Formats: sequence, structure tokens, C-alpha cells
Amino acid sequence: MAGEGVPDAVWVNGRPDAALSPVERGLHYGDGLFETVACLGGRPRFLDLHLERLRGGCARLGIQFPEPDELSREILSLAAGPERAIVKLLLTRGPALVRGYRTTGAEQPTRLALRYHWGEEDPRLAADGVQVRTAALRLAENPALAGLKHLNRLEQVLARREWSDGNIAEALMFSATGSLISGVMSNVFLVEGGRLRTPRLDRCGVAGVMRQVVLREAARAGIAAEESRLESADLARTRELFLTSAVIGLRPVRSIDGRACEVGVVTRELQRRLAPLLAEAGDG
Repeated sequence: MAGEGVPDAVWVNGRPDAALSPVERGLHYGDGLFETVACLGGRPRFLDLHLERLRGGCARLGIQFPEPDELSREILSLAAGPERAIVKLLLTRGPALVRGYRTTGAEQPTRLALRYHWGEEDPRLAADGVQVRTAALRLAENPALAGLKHLNRLEQVLARREWSDGNIAEALMFSATGSLISGVMSNVFLVEGGRLRTPRLDRCGVAGVMRQVVLREAARAGIAAEESRLESADLARTRELFLTSAVIGLRPVRSIDGRACEVGVVTRELQRRLAPLLAEAGDG
């Protein structure tokens, strides 16, 4: 669901000619965070929300948050080239000052910004919906990391290896204790009785920017929404659900594990409300 291929621009700490340290803690331990920003017409989409989430993640991990204007300038500079691009920003604790897991508190963060080509999307995916499956792999539960978009994505790597069918767009993941959490690359919403239900992310999972936008727009539209503990029975019962991410926006699900679902009125209303926000970039 992200830009394909290799990046056409790579900056380290704001410089296109800089190298990454071989003792970088992000490489050794996944000690850092990242944001994936969709850019249209030279403008990053929901940049303020991405930086707000990044700041919150830094506070929780004890990573020094860089000057936000500096981050914004880098992302805006990379976004300014092509009409459609994905800018991925990684922020790590920086090069290790001592061997091992221990930190000294004096580490200086590393910024790694990459720009990828983002091709035009097939409009049928938003109109007709996508096919999804359920993943066999279960997510570990760790409240200390829950909600964060941290750099350790090995669970997602293994889950994505479970299928190669190009017709399957995503796999839904459960936690070790049986709670529905998200897709491998997206957040998930179920629609029941005209209201939204999305998994609580207090034990694991990523609190997505587009998830936040959907909850905000649902409130503005008077659509009831709740974050709750969801299980396999909830997923089996639902007939309307959709996926969200910063790149795909909102995408309906038309089948899960071969079971047909419908693209209902709540999904269509939210698509209608999100359309101008997704088309014009900015924060809405």
C-alpha cells in the first residue's frame, strides 16, 4: 500500500550526500519511529498530524524531538518535486554511544527521509472495495509500545509473507489474546447498526493518522463511533467494514476470506466527506 520500488531521493539529517552511522541504534535495535506521508501536488497530506504523532512517540520513547520547523522543511522540500510522492521519515535515537541496549541520554537523533514515486491508484479499489484475508500470525501485546509507529516491524514482515495472491490487498491481524487489532498495513473499522467500531489500541497496534481523521470526520457527520475490544465473532458478524491508512485513505472491503461484504451507506458517506481532504492535501 506504499510507494513501489527504490527511493529517488534519500536525505540523512537534511543532507542528500550524508551516510548513516554503522552504530545507528535504529539499525541495531529498531530504536526509533517513522511516518509515511502521502504528498500530492507538492504538498504533504496531514503533515501536522504526522508530526504531532511523531512528537508523542518521541516523548514516550525518550527520544529527543527535532525542531519541528526543520522536519517540515525537509518533508516539504522532498514533496515539492513530483505530482505524487510518498515521503517516509525515520527518526531514530541516533548512533550508539555505548555498546549494548543501554542509553546514555546524550544520543543525538538521526533523521532519515526517503522519497518514493507514488503511481496513480486504480479507482475501482475505492469504488468496489478490496479482498482481504485473516493473518495466521498473532501480534504480541505490549502496552508500552501500543499505538506507536516504531521501527520494529518484524511481525508485519512475517504476516505479509503469508500470501502472494495479488488479488488480496491486506490481511487482518489479531493479538495473542484474540483481539482484532488492525491490518498488516492499515487500521480497520467495522460498521454495525449505522455506527463505527474500531479496535482499541492500548495493548498493541498502530494509531494511524487516517484512523484519527476518520474518527474526527465521523464525529462531525454525527456518526457514532467507539474504540472497543473486538474479537473474531465481531468480525464474522459484520457485513460492512473498511480499511484506512495515510496512503490509501479509506478503502472498503468487499470480501474477507472469501465471504462477501457490502459497501454500505456509512462507508460511502465517509468517503464523500474525506474526498476533498484527500484530493487537496493539507490537514483539512
